[in-house]
Amino acid sequence: MSGSAAAALLWLFVINLGVAFGAGVYELRIVVPTWLTSDQSGVHWRGDIARRDDVGRKFWGFVTTGPLTLITFANLYAAWYSTGAVRGPWLAAGFLELAGRLFTFIYFIPAMVRLMNTADSPAAVAAAGRWRTLSYLRLAIVLASWIAAIRAFALFYQQST
Repeated sequence: MSGSAAAALLWLFVINLGVAFGAGVYELRIVVPTWLTSDQSGVHWRGDIARRDDVGRKFWGFVTTGPLTLITFANLYAAWYSTGAVRGPWLAAGFLELAGRLFTFIYFIPAMVRLMNTADSPAAVAAAGRWRTLSYLRLAIVLASWIAAIRAFALFYQQST
């Protein structure tokens, strides 16, 4: 792979991971509290609001589901064939995000699809709470991948000068 193609892939990876991390923090701090609410009678799952927001199809599908997944695979390929100090952090970033992508496709997407079609109940509240709690783990994976990708980015340019 040419140096400019590898650089472009790494640029895209760093930018997309940053957007995914920032949007994930926003979702957890601003959007999820409108889905999982509490009042004097307890905690409630608001599937109607989650369906109205439909962030999976309105936002995540365009930012991470397709694009970040493809960029992750392309970066794993480029990192695998890279040499020097950049290889380790680049592979780490790729494999961390691959784990995040798998976590998303195996758990997060199916769980949210089920939740969006579930009425308020103790079981729905528990499932939504678990989804929210595990979202912090997913954010930690994205952050670790982003930090490793930034390190690889710095080493890539240090190596090429």
